[in-house]
Amino acid sequence: MSQNHYFAKNLLCPSAAMVSYNIVVGDTVTKVLIRVFDMSHNSALTHRELVTLVATLLVTLPLCLQRDVARLSRVSFMSLVFVGLILAAIIARAPYMEPLVPPVADGWRFAKGDVVQAVGIMAFAFMCHHNTFLIYHSMEDASQRRWDTVTHISVGVSALISFAFGAIGYATFTDWAQGDLLENYCWSDDLMNGARVLFSATILLTYPFECFVAREVLKNTVLCGRPDTTAMHVSISLLLVLVTLLLSMVTDCLGIVLELNGILAAVPLAYLLPAMCYCKLEQGSLFSKKKFPALLTALFGAVVAIMGTTMLIVNFETASECSHGVSMSYCRDLDNTTMVEPK
Repeated sequence: MSQNHYFAKNLLCPSAAMVSYNIVVGDTVTKVLIRVFDMSHNSALTHRELVTLVATLLVTLPLCLQRDVARLSRVSFMSLVFVGLILAAIIARAPYMEPLVPPVADGWRFAKGDVVQAVGIMAFAFMCHHNTFLIYHSMEDASQRRWDTVTHISVGVSALISFAFGAIGYATFTDWAQGDLLENYCWSDDLMNGARVLFSATILLTYPFECFVAREVLKNTVLCGRPDTTAMHVSISLLLVLVTLLLSMVTDCLGIVLELNGILAAVPLAYLLPAMCYCKLEQGSLFSKKKFPALLTALFGAVVAIMGTTMLIVNFETASECSHGVSMSYCRDLDNTTMVEPK
């Protein structure tokens, strides 16, 4: 892989993740503030831009200024615990949401026109390739065997959790499901407001990992050969946090951001580049039996990238629509009241 490809893909993925994390925090915390402090929807303190800025200054920026990713191990474990609690809340709330959500025709049709974009979003969700070098070097007694064990357990648990979120969320809301699942719940639902707080905390604690990767890429490419001083470390961190903060204020629709990130960044880094590197570095003919799985992986990635980009351009107007800042229609009667649970 050329240095330009390394720079583009390994900088684009973590930066895109940082942008999407800021959007999630801005979307989520505003609803909690409105509910807990009984604020007006038009209050200056509930503007997503202000919320994101405060969260950046108080939480993500101090964590991003750390040098050693190993120091974030406890933070990562806390995030995992929070994800489990959020999943428990979604499971507990599912039966109470069913009477509220209107049925949708063909809501259970297996594959719809946006399945390709969904693959891109899933690729983005599992995009950890750019973190591997930092995490490997932070392990004690790092070895291939230990790395294989950690990787399989981590990806396996993530797959199960993602499947549970997707299956339960879609079973509850079908075609009403938003790019951010928590957007579907009523603002007056205090249980889900608690889940929103935990979700925001999870995002804020995950954000520094992406910043670490982007910072290392810049140091090893653009600033290669220069001494890694404290001033340079702080300057790069501030630059990355500021740029992604400004980009996250351009849109408040998480769905379109995840689709763009998935199609343009995650799919090439997950399917195309690893398979192509393997075919290039592994001895033997390109069409040998040993390289056949890698060729299929690369072909799959190319098809998804081309089709996803095409469909995103064609359907961009509808894809960029979202419900942020607007209560779902089935929740409007409950906006300022305690959630009514069916008998």
